[in-house]
Amino acid sequence: MSVATLPVYNIAGDQVGEQELPGVFLGESPNLGVLHQVVVAELAARRQGTAHTKKRSEVSGSGRKLWRQKGTGRARVGDRRPPHRIGGGRATGPRMRSYRQRLPARLKEEALRSALGARAAAGEILLLEPFELTEAKTQALAEVLEAVGGRGSALLVLGQADERIARCGRNLPGLRVAEAAGVSAAQVMAARKVILTTDALPRLEARVA
Repeated sequence: MSVATLPVYNIAGDQVGEQELPGVFLGESPNLGVLHQVVVAELAARRQGTAHTKKRSEVSGSGRKLWRQKGTGRARVGDRRPPHRIGGGRATGPRMRSYRQRLPARLKEEALRSALGARAAAGEILLLEPFELTEAKTQALAEVLEAVGGRGSALLVLGQADERIARCGRNLPGLRVAEAAGVSAAQVMAARKVILTTDALPRLEARVA
C-alpha cells in the first residue's frame, strides 16, 4: 500500500475500502517557515489581550503639587500620581490590545497543505466513513474513536458541521472536532492523529488546491 492510499474504516473499526489522498497533500516537503508563521499567528489571535494597567493620567488623585517648591527642606516633588509613588500609575505596564495578525489567505492555505502533508508522510491520518450518532452520548463517540484507533490527542475533521458530534466531542479530553471548511494548520499540528471523514477530503482539497 502506497503512502497516498489509506484504508477507510467504518464506525465499527472494520476496513471497508481504500481511498487515495489528494495529490496536493503529497510529494512536496512542508514549508516550515510558512507553517510556523501561520501557527504563531493563530495562537496569538486566541489571546484575549485584556490585561490593562492605568497610566499616571488615569489613576485617581489630585494633580496638585504636594508641597511648595522651596523652603521646606524636602526634595522637590510634583503630584501623587507618578509611577514611583504608592498608588501612582504604571510606567510600562500592559495595555489592552489585539494580538491578531493579518495574513494573506494563500499563506494560510499553504500552511494547511504543509500541515496535512506532514501528517500524511508520518502516517498519522486516518480515514473514516461519514457517520451520525444515533444519540447524543459521549460514550457513543468514544467507542467510535476507540474502534478506529483515534483515542487520545486527535482531531476529527467532518465534511459538514454536526452539532451532536461536536457537543459530544467537547467532553472527550484531547479531542478536537472541526469542519473541513474551517480547520486550521494549528489544529492539525496540535493533534497526534488526524481523523478525516471521506466527505471532508474533497472540501479540504478545494481549500488548498
